[in-house]
Amino acid sequence: MTKYDAIVIGSGQGGNPLCQDLADRGRRVALIEKEHLGGTCINTGCTPTKTMVASAQVAYYARNAARWGVRTGPVSVDLPRIVARKDGIVQRFRSGKEEAFGSRENLHLYRGHGRFVEPHRLQVGEEVFEGERIFINTGTRPEIPRIEGLDRVGYLTNATLMQLTELPEHLLVIGGGYIGLEFGQMFRRFGSRVTVIHRGEQILPREDADVAGELQKALEGEGVQFVLNARTTRAERRGKEIALTVEVGTGSQTLGASHLLVATGRRPNSDDLGLERAGVATDKRGFIMVNSRLETNVPGIWALGDVKGGPAFTHISYHDYQVVYANLTNGKGLTIANRLVPYSVFTDPQLGRVGMTEREARAAGHRLKIGKIPMSWVARAIERDETAGLMKLVVDADSDRVLGAAILSLEGGELIQILSTLMLANAPYTLLQGAIYIHPTLAEGFYTLMDEVKPVE
Repeated sequence: MTKYDAIVIGSGQGGNPLCQDLADRGRRVALIEKEHLGGTCINTGCTPTKTMVASAQVAYYARNAARWGVRTGPVSVDLPRIVARKDGIVQRFRSGKEEAFGSRENLHLYRGHGRFVEPHRLQVGEEVFEGERIFINTGTRPEIPRIEGLDRVGYLTNATLMQLTELPEHLLVIGGGYIGLEFGQMFRRFGSRVTVIHRGEQILPREDADVAGELQKALEGEGVQFVLNARTTRAERRGKEIALTVEVGTGSQTLGASHLLVATGRRPNSDDLGLERAGVATDKRGFIMVNSRLETNVPGIWALGDVKGGPAFTHISYHDYQVVYANLTNGKGLTIANRLVPYSVFTDPQLGRVGMTEREARAAGHRLKIGKIPMSWVARAIERDETAGLMKLVVDADSDRVLGAAILSLEGGELIQILSTLMLANAPYTLLQGAIYIHPTLAEGFYTLMDEVKPVE
């Protein structure tokens, strides 16, 4: 049995920097990883998807160049080359993670699947390791719904879809959430027909209806089709086609396509870790339960990133590392309690979001002021001829503090961080009324947005 000061299971965006920093402080550290270094973000998440989104955007601009007065010929995509470009960037990022291990003698990488045999003992293959402190950063995987026949039709997930080198003629997408919409628009811009099937009456169900509706309108404008309030009950293969039986309202219909993407959520990679032998508690969905410092119910065991539930974003996993490291090393008392979480959906227009939605703020009992403007009021958006979307600000009427915001716009993910910073400073929204914005920029739209903030019932 080999003993370590710390053992990290999984090399995601929380586990990687944590094990390196602990090693740099002289700790003897083991990292257990059964697949590629870098976790979901680098291998099947942010890095590859946003690389391919960029290619899709170029295809969109080229195909629609006449809108800006530019002549182009027929446009088609070279999907094998797009995939090769994506794979090259993933490999480069992955290699950077691997180099970190060669430069630290007290940091050891073990390839394999780790399972608890006791609270502070793990087995990897035939080897057993003991750690004073153990950190779980094993992430999530696609949640596959129970649909009759689904396991026999050859469906795709976000990971396997990015391996295709032949463009789907027609892509069916089950799920109108963040992943489904990003991939749906991507492949529509590559040239596929795309139909999104969603159980609810609104795509992006966590967002306000006006914001989600505006994004749906933009996607429909590009030819993405939506079937809402729909429950998929059966999947079958009919020759080269996948056929789905879908209940809509009181009737049913059959939708056929060449390919099927399942994007109905994620489940934690916690079910094969032997957590029961360690006594680590999970919720009913399998997410590891933690306190505000990310400690589990077992002393000396922590969980970071998506496997613990909550917002499933890379920047949250990295912040989890910051919380754990701060509490281990300098007692800063940093916690995840009430942290502000900005995020972006990388459709085009992008949806940047932070804080409460209007619906959440009303449910919490706040008296509100709301500011909202269409992007067609913003000079920079007009000049670029990219006016889809809106800006929306949710303000507490009693304090003038921003409760939340949504920016559905070209570069909405960048813009939302200005409002996120304002919220971190606990400053009133009126501070931005007197700010100076570079002309012409998208942020200049905040002049008008702040002037439109009015009390609402």
